[in-house]
Amino acid sequence: MIPIAIGVTLVVFSLVHIAPGEPIDSIITDDATAADVAFFKKLYGFDKPLYVQYGLWIGRAARGDLGTSIGTGRPVIEDLVDASKNTLLLAFFAALFGFTTAVVLGTLAGYLHGQFLDKVFSSVAISGVSVPNYWLGIVLVVIFSVELGWMPSMGMGPSTAPDWAWDLTHFRHVVLPMIAISAIPSAIIARSMRACIAEILNQEFVEALRSKGMPERKVLVHVLRNAAPTVLAVMGLQMARLMGGSILVEVIFAWPGTGFLLNLAIFRRDLPVLQGTILVLALFFVAMNLIVDILQTAVDPRIKRA
Repeated sequence: MIPIAIGVTLVVFSLVHIAPGEPIDSIITDDATAADVAFFKKLYGFDKPLYVQYGLWIGRAARGDLGTSIGTGRPVIEDLVDASKNTLLLAFFAALFGFTTAVVLGTLAGYLHGQFLDKVFSSVAISGVSVPNYWLGIVLVVIFSVELGWMPSMGMGPSTAPDWAWDLTHFRHVVLPMIAISAIPSAIIARSMRACIAEILNQEFVEALRSKGMPERKVLVHVLRNAAPTVLAVMGLQMARLMGGSILVEVIFAWPGTGFLLNLAIFRRDLPVLQGTILVLALFFVAMNLIVDILQTAVDPRIKRA
């Protein structure tokens, strides 16, 4: 993880500074003098060479200090922690709904390989992969919020509620973004699950288990255990995608998560927020890969022996 993390910091820092324009454009006015520009550059450390800026940024980030937002003046870590909680909440519901649906449909499609229901489930999965999540989000808002009025279209809850609460009123706000953001990951997992189940069912040990008279439900347990390492790897990548790939969905539904924060930082050209958010999301992706490797080892002892 360490070399990858270092590479991530280099890429994040380089890409952010390659973008045209000055980092302080969002806070200086048109009538600002050269002295004003120099003052703000020195204030935020943009007057130093890039390699010095990178070293200082890495040193602060290692201590949990991601700098100060140019747009709000608040510590980046505070905004990022609040946004990450909201994104994790949305990702939790999306994973619970999407992954469960994907495993069930993928298993049924694998068992019914080549039959009518398999073709139906496969068509649904292909549609889920093909439809952009932001377009699906817009369609869901038009149908269920504008036309039918069943679901709210914006925010995490009522405007009078200070924080998220585990009640029906707040849950109604998460339904549409949950569906929109989970469509692609659940479709990918379902297709992977179907392929694994269909392949394992054709192996000799399954025929041996059935020939010994083992009940089909116990055969299913063995099949799922053999499919688990591959599916867990796909789930880990898709969970990371739920955290980092929700920018447009969060913007559409005004969900105040990391994607929404990242979108604001892009338009404000708020480099500290931009760097900090991308870094945290990238490191989360790396950490999820490590967690998946550990879980694969726990599920399949053959990986550990290898």
